[in-house]
Amino acid sequence: MRRHSTTPRPGWQETVEEQGLIYPLSRQADGSLAPYWDESAYYVFSLPEVEALEEVVEELHEMCLAAAGHIVEHHRFADLGITDPRLADLVAESWRRREELPSVYGRFDLRYDGTGPAKMLEYNADTPTSLVEAASPQWFWMEERFAEVPHADQWNSLHERLVDAWRRQAALLPPGVPLHFAHSAGDELGEDLMTVAYLRETAEQAGITTEAISMEDIGWDRLSGRFVDKKLRFVRACFKLYPWEWLVADDFGPAALDTLDNGGGTGSTLWIEPAWKMLLSNKALLAVLWELFPGHPNLLPAYLDGPRELAGTGGYAAKPLLGREGAGITLHPPGAAPAIRPEPCCYQQLAPLPDFDGNHVVLGAWVVEGEPAGLGIRESSGLITDEYARFVPHVIL
Repeated sequence: MRRHSTTPRPGWQETVEEQGLIYPLSRQADGSLAPYWDESAYYVFSLPEVEALEEVVEELHEMCLAAAGHIVEHHRFADLGITDPRLADLVAESWRRREELPSVYGRFDLRYDGTGPAKMLEYNADTPTSLVEAASPQWFWMEERFAEVPHADQWNSLHERLVDAWRRQAALLPPGVPLHFAHSAGDELGEDLMTVAYLRETAEQAGITTEAISMEDIGWDRLSGRFVDKKLRFVRACFKLYPWEWLVADDFGPAALDTLDNGGGTGSTLWIEPAWKMLLSNKALLAVLWELFPGHPNLLPAYLDGPRELAGTGGYAAKPLLGREGAGITLHPPGAAPAIRPEPCCYQQLAPLPDFDGNHVVLGAWVVEGEPAGLGIRESSGLITDEYARFVPHVIL
């Protein structure tokens, strides 16, 4: 794994925008604009490195499924902050019937510098973003910049695997109705919009009839007791880029639970990703994994009741159980007095992100239907990968 500086292509911004990345710039804390898509550098991997990472991701996913099964079997929903017995029962039922429910993708965030085992930082299994840039502009960048380099490749089979996933899972969808694709209208950057639009495109390529909608435009028909779109058509199945914890807390959360299709329902709504993904998208998963697989080389010690020995041995990161873009994460160096956060947190051993020329790197390893499917790399100036991070492409040489 090596970082190389290079000169961006002429007209790079227009190029990636045409390829679906309509948010190539990001607004910084001081109000200035800086590249989010950053092709002034790229990362080089060897094929054995990527093959080893693929094996790690495959094993981690299987371990996460084992942890989810453990949570359900031992009814440890309270550890995830799921205290509503009805919601817990629905999540458990979703888990038990998971083979009947469409589930498409997720993203592991890994700490890796090319010299030791990759370490799992978290699993974004419900509403992961940075998909568009990983699947499309990154691939075309590699084809253009390395067109004359023999055997140049990329860890990137995202598009093909997504289309195949929809094709295989089409039989799990309600027949004769469109699959709605929903994003939140509150998305100012357009990232959620384009992520949903891209996933919709892959579903259409698989032969599925689709319909676009915003979450805010989904209505509730009190007479029929059903969710409807703007044309008053029953929303029978919906892919949502809207976290489950938001959905259940929404004004219509009770209606969503009343009409939740956990497989086989005819008058209910089938949501994708399914409710059992709440078991994997919660940072409490990290502590359950360490409990079940202590000492595993690809895991970091993690606890729910406090930092324990981490405060004195290597420091720790305190992570809210739910959140995105690094929100709420605090880093505590070794020797600092243990600080128990007032809100539920996971306390994970501090694993500072690798520093490449002043850039702190996290690997986003994608899975489609539980299988390794691609890689996206983000860089940040600080040790927390936040909304100011940059996406940097990669190549296998």
